[in-house]
Amino acid sequence: MEDKIRLGISACLLGREVRYDGGHKLDRFVRDTLGQYVEYLPVCPEVECGLGIPREAMRLVGDPESPHLLTIRSKVDLTDRMVSWAKKRVTELEGEDLCGFIFKSDSPSSGMERVKVYSDEGMPSKSGVGMFARAFMEHFPLIPVEEDGRLHDPGLRENFIERIFTLRRWRSLKKEKMTLGAIVSFHTRHKLLVLSHSEKHYRAMGRLVADGKSLTINELSSRYEGVLMEALRLKTTRKKNLNVLFHIMGYFKNNLSADEKDELIDILSKYGEGFVPLIVPVTLINHYVRKYDKPYLREQIYLNPHPIALQLRNHV
Repeated sequence: MEDKIRLGISACLLGREVRYDGGHKLDRFVRDTLGQYVEYLPVCPEVECGLGIPREAMRLVGDPESPHLLTIRSKVDLTDRMVSWAKKRVTELEGEDLCGFIFKSDSPSSGMERVKVYSDEGMPSKSGVGMFARAFMEHFPLIPVEEDGRLHDPGLRENFIERIFTLRRWRSLKKEKMTLGAIVSFHTRHKLLVLSHSEKHYRAMGRLVADGKSLTINELSSRYEGVLMEALRLKTTRKKNLNVLFHIMGYFKNNLSADEKDELIDILSKYGEGFVPLIVPVTLINHYVRKYDKPYLREQIYLNPHPIALQLRNHV
């Protein structure tokens, strides 16, 4: 994957001064750290639909499922303008090969969840979705999305980045000639990654691939992608990871010395009790994979799902 992953992003998160007050909301992790591995396509719904900088602040009002977008002071209704632009914009984005989108939290246009929606009496409830974010998520239900605030949670950050890298690998496969053999190979390399998210989906995907000859390649590809992205949307847990790690340990039952086995069990126990981060047992297992030459494990994406420099598995 020599090309960078393409992500959509709320333009203000890159430091662009496009907010209603002429300011920005630069997120340095997004721009400087994750930005080393991705190419951003910035979007500012308010500016792109024709509103100026600065501009009057606005908010969502009414039914959280179908709110109106009103300016706060003058009560100008911008709903039709924003909805019309959003429908057109998401259609344009079909050609951008986006593997994810990072939204600005709390924004009436771009908030992914828990956006304030005001009643007619002026009482707020955090029950809304930004108008552009809603249009994007409905149009691209399989594309991973997150917002800046949630990305400061280590678990949510790892989950999002793991998904965009996986979708990028899948997209790379789709750009080549899709065959049953190619899907089987992809599935084989991603088995343990999927298992770390959902045993239910792991088994369902295994059955889907095993029955692949009964489907057209387009049907198989579409169904597989749907289950894959649905599985990875579920968060990993320490318990799920331990299940995978002990499963991996079984591949070394005829190789590890007594001391090596004791050391690995000790590290897995410490991880299970929350004393060491996931990177510790994974690093030791990768050492054994090289030492004892395990081709199947060497190809497992679970052991190297994203660049180590992102330090996504370093949190306890």
